[in-house]
Amino acid sequence: MNRTPSSAAPAREQTDLAAGADGGPSLSNGLKQRHLSMIALGGVIGAGLFVGSREGIAAAGPSIVLAYAVSGALVMLVMRMLGEMAAANPASGSFSVHAERSIGSWAGFAVGWMFTALLCVAVAAEALGAADVMHQWFPSTEPWMWVLLFMVIFTGTNLAAVSNFGEFEFWFAALKVAAIGIFLVLGVLAILGVLPGTQAPGASHLTGDGGFLPKGVDGLMVGLLASVFAYGGLETVTIAAAESKDPVRGVARAVRTAMWRIALFYVGSMAVIVTVIPWSAPSIAKSGPYVAVLDYLKIPAAGQIMNVVILVALLSAVNANIYGSSRMAYSLISRGQGPAVLGKVSSGVPRRAVLLCSAFGFLAVLFSFLWPTTVFQWLLNMVGAAVLVVWGFIAVAQLRMRRQLEREAPEKLVVKMWAFPVLTWVALAGIVAVLLLMLRDENQRIQLLFTGGFAVVLILIGLLRQQALGAKQTGPSDH
Repeated sequence: MNRTPSSAAPAREQTDLAAGADGGPSLSNGLKQRHLSMIALGGVIGAGLFVGSREGIAAAGPSIVLAYAVSGALVMLVMRMLGEMAAANPASGSFSVHAERSIGSWAGFAVGWMFTALLCVAVAAEALGAADVMHQWFPSTEPWMWVLLFMVIFTGTNLAAVSNFGEFEFWFAALKVAAIGIFLVLGVLAILGVLPGTQAPGASHLTGDGGFLPKGVDGLMVGLLASVFAYGGLETVTIAAAESKDPVRGVARAVRTAMWRIALFYVGSMAVIVTVIPWSAPSIAKSGPYVAVLDYLKIPAAGQIMNVVILVALLSAVNANIYGSSRMAYSLISRGQGPAVLGKVSSGVPRRAVLLCSAFGFLAVLFSFLWPTTVFQWLLNMVGAAVLVVWGFIAVAQLRMRRQLEREAPEKLVVKMWAFPVLTWVALAGIVAVLLLMLRDENQRIQLLFTGGFAVVLILIGLLRQQALGAKQTGPSDH
């Protein structure tokens, strides 16, 4: 097995789990299996589902069910690939480490810092969303007060032991799972006509208002784009698994249950919504699809109930994004791809990385107040398509790493990608297809161009760093 300078950098990732970037204490393993299970479940149920789905329904009509099923299948393939690599080589840097090992140090640098930036900007966006909910309840308060409160709380949570983060996410996820579960049960009862005060709608709302494809294939494509970005957040469980007592088993279990979670929570709830009420109902645009259904079913205080659930989803995202961004930043720093001074670990927590990511998130919040249509919008555009870039790197890394594992360590293939390499290539083709679809829409095109430019800058910096260190791009055969 040949070793080149670039292979030395991935080897340093072992310090990610064994020691801090300065050779000091290591990350803890305070996350339990129940934490990982709920992080995986909660990662599926986010504000993108509760809030963002209204745009998809408006664009695609009943065919939103098909859009979520197709995009869900793509996400399933990505998660299976990521699960294969994470189970074989658990690391808090997750796909950044895998990309570095199988593609080159430049790839790990680019995808790692892009994901970190994505989560930091998401921290700001989710905190602002949560503040808006609180402002609706307490109109005499200012949104910035709530943003500050939430940022302080969850920065403090992430500065403490990782088990605190796990407990917060466990209960956040439990509330979200319970809410979506109750919604699905009520919806199914209404569809069957056994819920008091309701009649079975049959297929009237699926075919009676312009048909299953009321806005044609174009509408379906817009709905597909809306659904793809609702799935963001699933990657965090593979980052968190590195801080559990049994990361291999934890990742394997999370990935293996991903299929029914996606089918039940996303596809199932979309099917309930467009079956129970007309897709064009004004209440969907006004109140959101979930509130509209609950109001139709005459559930008392439906709007306030869903606002509580949405608030929980937003706060969960703030907590998880601070965690995920800080661990990714720490992993990059521990591999020499960031300032070493930020890599110090205290009591099993990379506190300086947590403060860095929280500060960036809060800075983005300030931008949203000071320059909402310029600086903050540029930040949003720069990470608008970042998840697709991340997925693309995951697919390429898995293509290359699988061959290496089969040759050198087949016993590590605890989770295997289905029908390899065919479905990996199918996933790559799907990612490219989504990117091409983004070019058709002006707003999406702007995001794609900004994200593409950001990715190119990071790749160039990564290549220059690699060249400066005397490293060369390596393939699996070099490891």
